[in-house]
Amino acid sequence: MRRSTPLRLAATAVLAGLAATACGTGSADDPANAGQTSQAAEPADIDTGATVDVRLVLEPTSLDIASTAGAALDQVLLDNIYEGLLTRDEDNRIQPSLATKYETSSDGLTYTFHLADDATFHDGTKVTAADAVWSIQQVTAKGSKNPDAAALASVASATASDDHTVVIKLKHRDTGFTWGLTGRAGVVFKKGTDFSALAGKENGTGPFKLSGWKRGSSITFVRNDDYWGKKAKVAKVVLHYIKDDNAAHNAQRTGQTDVETAVDATLLQPFADKSAYTVLRGDTTDKFTLALNNASGPTKDVRVRRAIRQAIDKAGLIKTLGGAAVQVGGPIPATDPGYEDLTSVDAYDPDSAKKLLKQAGYGDGLKLTVQIPNIYPTEIGDYLVSQLKQVGVQLTVRQVEFQSWLDSVYTKHDYQLSLVDHAEARDLYNFANPAYYFGYDNADVQKWYAAAQTAANDSERDALLKKAARKVSEDAAADWLFVNKTLTVVRSGVTGVPINFTSNRYDLANLAVAKK
Repeated sequence: MRRSTPLRLAATAVLAGLAATACGTGSADDPANAGQTSQAAEPADIDTGATVDVRLVLEPTSLDIASTAGAALDQVLLDNIYEGLLTRDEDNRIQPSLATKYETSSDGLTYTFHLADDATFHDGTKVTAADAVWSIQQVTAKGSKNPDAAALASVASATASDDHTVVIKLKHRDTGFTWGLTGRAGVVFKKGTDFSALAGKENGTGPFKLSGWKRGSSITFVRNDDYWGKKAKVAKVVLHYIKDDNAAHNAQRTGQTDVETAVDATLLQPFADKSAYTVLRGDTTDKFTLALNNASGPTKDVRVRRAIRQAIDKAGLIKTLGGAAVQVGGPIPATDPGYEDLTSVDAYDPDSAKKLLKQAGYGDGLKLTVQIPNIYPTEIGDYLVSQLKQVGVQLTVRQVEFQSWLDSVYTKHDYQLSLVDHAEARDLYNFANPAYYFGYDNADVQKWYAAAQTAANDSERDALLKKAARKVSEDAAADWLFVNKTLTVVRSGVTGVPINFTSNRYDLANLAVAKK
C-alpha cells in the first residue's frame, strides 16, 4: 500500500476561467462552445532562432523538484529541464524518455530499463545507469522528501547491470509503477546531486536549460543545443507569470505573449479573429476539490459533510464561472482509470441537506470557515456562501496566499473547509492515506486501493478503483465541484502548443514559429 512516505500535493494549478464542455470547433466568442481540439500543422519553414513568450499563472516557489511540492514545478520542469525514465504524451499515455525501452518479467516483479546511449546532463557529463539507480534510491530511502516518493513504495531494489541498463525489482506487483516513473519519482539526477542546491539552479538532461528566473515575473529557458534527443525548435521560451486575467489578455493582444494559457472562457471575444489567433480546448485532470476536514470539527460528522455536498448546485457554479467544465461526483475524473459517473451521489438537494444538518444537531445553524488560495476567482467563494446560507450554514471565506495555504491546510491540517485544485492524474491514493490533509481514514478504501495496485490486469485494477472511489464519494470524504477544461489562445504562426493536461506538465520542445 502506498502510504509509507509523504504523499504529493497535486493542487497547485489554477482556474483562470472555465472552458466549455461542447465538442468540435465552436465560435471563440461563445463560452458555451469555445475552442478547438486541434491546431495547425507545423509550417514547412520555421524560425529556429525564435523566442516564444508564454503566459502561465502560478509561479513555483523553488526550483527544487526533488523536495518541493506543487504542480507548478512539474508543469515547467518535467520534460523541459528534467527527464525521467518514462514520460507521458498529450493523451496521458506512458512513453519512453531516458529509458528508450523496457521489459517486464512474466511475474510483473522485475523491470529492465535500457537508457539512451548518448544522453548527457547539462554540465556535459554522460547519463549512466548508476545515475538512475542513485536517483531511485534517493526516492525510496527512509525519510525521502520527494513529493512522489509513494509512487515507488513497491521498489525492493534498483541495480545497474551495465552502464546503460537498470534493473528494478518490486516487492509485489504494482499496476501504478510505470506511471509513477513518468513523474518526479522517475527523474534521473546526476549521482551525488545536492538537492538543496537545486532551489535556484538545475542540472537536468532535457531539451532546455534554465537561463534566468526573475522572481515574481518570469522564467527563461534556452535551447540545449547539445541535447541527446530531438532538439527544441525554438531558441528561447520565456514563461511569464501573470495572475490577473485582464493583464494576461492585454499581454496577448499587444504581442507581449504568443501563448496565453488558462484563459477565461467569458473573455474570448478579443481573440475571435481566426486569422490572428487559435483558441485551443483541452482536457485536464484538474479536480476543484472542496476539502472537508474528516478528522476534526463539525465536518468530522458524515452527516454534515453530506449536507454540504447536497447544498451546492454544481451545475449552477459551472454556469456562473463561464458555462464550462464537467461535474464528476467523485475523486476520479473521466480521463483516469477507474472512472465512474458518481454525480448521483449526494446530488443537489437542499431540503435533504437541511434534514441532515438537523440530525447532526445543527438545526439552528452552523458556522464554518473555508480557506481558499487567492489565485482562484472570488466568485467561487461567493457562490459557496450563497448556497450554504440557504441550508442554514454561515460560511466565512478566508482568501489566503498559496504559501499560507500550504502551511496551514496542507501541512498543519488546521482548517474546516478548503478549496484547491487537485491537478494531478491518478491521485486516488490521497484518500487511501489517513495522514493526508483530508483526514479521511477508511480501512476498506485502503484495502481496495492497495489491491488495485497489485491487480493482475487493468480490468481488475479498474474495478477495485471504482469500488474505492464510490465509497469515498458515499462517505463524502470531500466535495468535487467540477473538473476543469482548459483554454489556450495561440498567436497565428505558432504551433506545437500543448493542449491537454497543461496544469500538470507543459512540454515546450515541439513549439515552432513560422519564419516570416
